[in-house]
Amino acid sequence: MRFPTLTPQLVASAHCDLPCGVYDPAQARIEAQSVKAMQEKYQGSDDPVFKERAIMIIAERADLVKHHLAVLWHDYFKTPHFEQYPELHGLINDTIKKASGTGAKNSVDPASGQALLDGIDQIATIFWKTKDKEYVLPQSA
Repeated sequence: MRFPTLTPQLVASAHCDLPCGVYDPAQARIEAQSVKAMQEKYQGSDDPVFKERAIMIIAERADLVKHHLAVLWHDYFKTPHFEQYPELHGLINDTIKKASGTGAKNSVDPASGQALLDGIDQIATIFWKTKDKEYVLPQSA
């Protein structure tokens, strides 16, 4: 028995990911808080299994930070923002690097997690200024 070949009748393509228009650096900050918290927990543990899992979580969450910052960089911020805040390109790039393999992603030092949070807070300050609002630093739990 021969089955018929299925050929799509309509092929769809898109040049974007259908931006929803909802952007907030808080997504990156929450992931960075997880990075720092896991780095702190790693430092306080003697359990090798826990430490191995912590390293995996740190890397996973750091990748999510990079993703959320890249979405802001590529989808939210526009030319007028970069003209008004000329340091923005460098700030986002540097903060993504702080989340990368040479930064918090491969580090168990909470200082690298804090540096990542500091960069995100600088980006958030600019982000909220573009909306004519003031950024209020979230309270630590």
